[in-house]
Amino acid sequence: MTLTFDRAIYTNLLSQFTPKVIETEEEYEQTLAVVESLAFNSDRTVEQTALYKLLILLVEAYETENYPMSEASPIEVLNHILEASNTKPADLVGLIGSSSVVADIVNGTRAINEAEAKILSDRFNVSPNLFIG
Repeated sequence: MTLTFDRAIYTNLLSQFTPKVIETEEEYEQTLAVVESLAFNSDRTVEQTALYKLLILLVEAYETENYPMSEASPIEVLNHILEASNTKPADLVGLIGSSSVVADIVNGTRAINEAEAKILSDRFNVSPNLFIG
């Protein structure tokens, strides 16, 4: 079954919340509130999904301009993955090297080589490119 897009319903949605380029923190918060309500609506219509996607683009543009994020280093990525997965550096001993090698990598005094990046990517099911600087 193909769901059809109803312009009248979409126009009604747009009259309830008129999307525009977000220029202030207040507009950002208001838009986020609408995005969240749409995101958690399990019965979202085709028209609501279209509005949701549009608002996401506007939020992303505002965040890119106002909350720029610097690229994470491979060591920062590894440390984040370790923390998020509740993995201890000691769990990597034998996988990517000795305890001193693991300590040097985790502390940032030694770069992750391509072979280690591949092992880490397999272990954590992520791209090896995350570990190569």
